[in-house]
Amino acid sequence: MWDLLIVNPFTNALLLIYALVGNFGVSIILFTILVRLATHPIMSRQIKSSAAMQELMASEEWKKIQEKYKNDKEKLAQEQMRIYQEKGISPFGSCLPTLIQFPILIGFYQSIVRAISATPMQLIALVRSIYPGLETVTAKASLSALIPIHSQFLWMDLGQPERVIIPGLAFGIPILAIIVGLTTFVQTKLTMVPSSSPNDQSAMMNQQMSLMMPLMLFYFALNFASGLAVYFITSNLVGIAQYAALGKVNWSNLFSGSKSSDAAKKSIKR
Repeated sequence: MWDLLIVNPFTNALLLIYALVGNFGVSIILFTILVRLATHPIMSRQIKSSAAMQELMASEEWKKIQEKYKNDKEKLAQEQMRIYQEKGISPFGSCLPTLIQFPILIGFYQSIVRAISATPMQLIALVRSIYPGLETVTAKASLSALIPIHSQFLWMDLGQPERVIIPGLAFGIPILAIIVGLTTFVQTKLTMVPSSSPNDQSAMMNQQMSLMMPLMLFYFALNFASGLAVYFITSNLVGIAQYAALGKVNWSNLFSGSKSSDAAKKSIKR
């Protein structure tokens, strides 16, 4: 079922784009942009949820319960959840697009490995997963002539973890993994919903996500096929561009974190 719904469609989409452009690295970039565009409605709902959250945190009611129950964390959490339910706001709504990425990135990694087909068994699995009518829509090149796929892109083999070898160093430098970590951190900070209190649930969740996601994706990019790192970087940059185009990027978060609620409020309420 997983292959039928996720891996096979992703693999065929990559093959189709590859047949049209003739470069597997460019195919990954274009496919990532398409995925981002397809998930744009989800991101838009998340932006609305973020704006509602920011408005709530700037309200007098919210500030009053922060002050009233500042020494009773359990009661404070109960009151916060009550207000969330009354307003129809999810405190973790800003994390939804990130969580949705998990099945996408797992399926995307598997589709990259299958498309590249480094072993005879993987090549057999690739041939079996190609949709029968796919080749009829590729006017530029035949799929059968393009397989096995040429996985070289710039300085990297997209089917292998990326390292840059510098003479004199006993180890390779994972340039892509570092860029993945940095762009993930920047995107998380720029799209984070600021909180008026550093101790509430949403603030703590945001703080954890701003650290966990860059480290986790850095680990993935460090140890898995570099094609996945290309996906991460493209997705992060497109995500930042989407938020910036909508005027919802909290640029102040890069410098002052979640404490810059006033500046973030102006950005969100444009």
